[in-house]
Amino acid sequence: MSEPVTWTIPQLTNWVNAVISETLGGEIWIEGEISNLQRSSAGHVYFSLSEPGENNRQPSHTLAVTLFEWHRQNVNRHLKRSGGGVRMSDGVRVRIRGAIEIYGPRSQLQLKMSGIDPVFTLGNLAAERDRLLATLRAEGLLETNKALALHPLPLRIGLITSLGSAAHADFMAEFTGSDLAFDVVAIDARVQGAEAVPTVIAAIGAAAASGVDLIALVRGGGARTDLVAFDHELIARAIATSTVPVWTGLGHEIDRSVADEVAHRSLKTPTACAAAIIERVNSGAQMIEQLWDAICDTASARLDRGDVTLERLASRIARSSVGGLDRASTRLATSSHQVRRFTDFHLIRSSARLDAALASVAAVAPRRIAEGERRLDAIASTVRAYDPAIALARGWSITRTTDGRVARAGDVAVGAELVTTLIDGAVLSTATGTVTDL
Repeated sequence: MSEPVTWTIPQLTNWVNAVISETLGGEIWIEGEISNLQRSSAGHVYFSLSEPGENNRQPSHTLAVTLFEWHRQNVNRHLKRSGGGVRMSDGVRVRIRGAIEIYGPRSQLQLKMSGIDPVFTLGNLAAERDRLLATLRAEGLLETNKALALHPLPLRIGLITSLGSAAHADFMAEFTGSDLAFDVVAIDARVQGAEAVPTVIAAIGAAAASGVDLIALVRGGGARTDLVAFDHELIARAIATSTVPVWTGLGHEIDRSVADEVAHRSLKTPTACAAAIIERVNSGAQMIEQLWDAICDTASARLDRGDVTLERLASRIARSSVGGLDRASTRLATSSHQVRRFTDFHLIRSSARLDAALASVAAVAPRRIAEGERRLDAIASTVRAYDPAIALARGWSITRTTDGRVARAGDVAVGAELVTTLIDGAVLSTATGTVTDL
C-alpha cells in the first residue's frame, strides 16, 4: 500500500482554486448586505458580504470581499452612469459580480469583486419601502404624528442631526439670521451607517422628554443608499408615535423616505426646514398681535361708548334734578299764596277760623316740606351714583384735548396733546397714531 500524498498549504490552495474555477466557470453574481467596509490608502476596498440572521440579529453567513483599485474605478463609473443613487456603505444590500477564490495567506474564502448591479439595490430599497409603507398605513401610523396640534409659536426646538455637520451649520445659520428667540436643544445622532437607527430613535425620545415644542430631524444630501436609515421601520415608528410633532429636512430632492411620510411635515433640506419653522413663528406672532389689537380696539370702543352714555345720563339727571326743584318751589309758592288768601279771607270773619287755618297750615306745611326734602334726597342720590368721580374711582378714565373737549379718535391728529383724567390726577400724553377700524 502506497503512502498517502502529503500536500503543502499552497498546493491545497491552488487545487481548491482550480476546482472552484472549473466548477463555477469564472465570475458569479452574489447578493448580500455590506458590513465592516474599509478603504485602504492604496485605494482598495475591503468589506464583508453578509446574510442577516432572524429578526435582523447577527449575520448567519459572511463572505469576505476585496475590490481592488483598478476594479473600483470601473464600479464607480458604472454607479455614476446609473444616476448616482447607490453608494457602497454599511447596511446597503447589493448584488455584485466577482471571482471566488481561496486567499492563500489566510486560507480564507473571498470574492474578488469586479462589478455591481445598482438596479438591484434601488429596486430592493423601493420594494422594502413600499412594504413598510403598506404596513404603517394599515396600522394608521402614517397620519398619527400629523394629527398632533402644532404650537402657535414653536420657539423651543429639538434639533436631531450630526452635530458639527454641514446640515447642523445650515440649520443654525438660518435660525441665527431670523433674530427670533429660539431655544435649541441640539442632540447628536448618527445619520448614516449601522449606528444611525439606534441613535436617531434615542434622540427622538430624549427630545420629546425635554419639553420641546417641535422636533427637527435633519441631514445633508447624498446618494439614495446614504438615506437608507430613514427608511428603517424602527425610526418610522419612533417618529409616528412621538408625542411631539416631528419635521424632517433630509436633504434629498427626488425621493421621499419613509421618515418623511410619517412625519408631521417634511422639507427638502435642513435650510428649508429651519425656514419653515421661522415662517411658522412669524405667522403665529402676527396672529397674536392682530388678536391683541382687536382686543384693544374693542375695549377702547366700549370705553368710548361708556363715556358717552355716562355723559348723557349725567346731563339727564342734572336736568331732571333742576326741573324737580323748580316744580317743588312753584308748588310751595302756590300753596303759600293760597294759604295767605285763605287766611286773609277768614281773618275778617273770625279769629277762631284764623287759628284753625293757621293750625291747618302748620300741620300741612311740614309734611309737604318733608316730602320735598325726601324727593330732593332721592334725586341727589341718583346724581351721586352717576358722578364721574365715582366712575373714575372704578378704574375708568376720561381723555380730553387741551381745550377741554372729550377726545375722539377721529378728531385727534398725530402729535396732538391729550389730558387723561384718572382718580388721583391727570396724565399728559402725545398721540402717535389713531385706530378707527373697530
